[in-house]
Amino acid sequence: MSTQNSKSLLVTTTALCAALYAVGCYATAYIPSPWGFGQFRPAVVIPALFGIVFGPFPSALGAAMGTLIADSAKHGSLHIGSLIAAVPGNFIGFYIYGRIMGKGLNWSRFITASLLALIIGNAVVAFLYVFFYRALFLHALPFSIETLTFVSIGLTIYWFATMLPFMLLITPLLIRMVAVAMPGIVPKYLRFSSIRTEFPRRSFMLATIIPGVILLLLGVATSLTPLKDFTLSAAKLSSTLLIELTYYCAGLVLTTMGVAIQVKK
Repeated sequence: MSTQNSKSLLVTTTALCAALYAVGCYATAYIPSPWGFGQFRPAVVIPALFGIVFGPFPSALGAAMGTLIADSAKHGSLHIGSLIAAVPGNFIGFYIYGRIMGKGLNWSRFITASLLALIIGNAVVAFLYVFFYRALFLHALPFSIETLTFVSIGLTIYWFATMLPFMLLITPLLIRMVAVAMPGIVPKYLRFSSIRTEFPRRSFMLATIIPGVILLLLGVATSLTPLKDFTLSAAKLSSTLLIELTYYCAGLVLTTMGVAIQVKK
């Protein structure tokens, strides 16, 4: 492929990823996290798909541009918080994802890439958003460093817990659909990848059950320990019920997924 064609493909796929991701993000933009900021975002499967089919740059650039477009459309103008936090976090997370998946597609690599991308990318977004945007730029979170760290970790966990099931279940289906519908744009190795035949039950079980159990324990801790009062203070809420339900529901979903896959022969 010529350099000019490579550049054209990069621009086209990046623009397409950004547009689709922006629409997907905006569709759930008004479903907030229990912390009062941050949103429910199953649309992460879109840049995940592009990262596998087209590589790290269309995925990372498309995710960064798409999240900025969606957040700015929601707020009616350029959203500085998105520019400070969501843009670099999405770029870093999906660049890591695309680089790992560029080494070949199999279940073990896919699970590893999904976990690392969601943990690192969401942590970058959460800490930049809480510390630099909400606390320093807006002065909206006048708390100690310990409290701000707690809020950042809580937001990271929320995003990770709500995104992981979609990444693990929906992305492989999208890959298969694209490979069947548009075989001309999908690399040959994807059409015959081991993700169709090899399924590591143990890896999948650990990738879902361990985060699920952690979330369930966080739900219990938030309900029954002094963590509840700390959460109320940090999030400036009158009740932790929504946070607790998020932990419990996400924990049950992930744990059930892992157990179901393991016992199904």
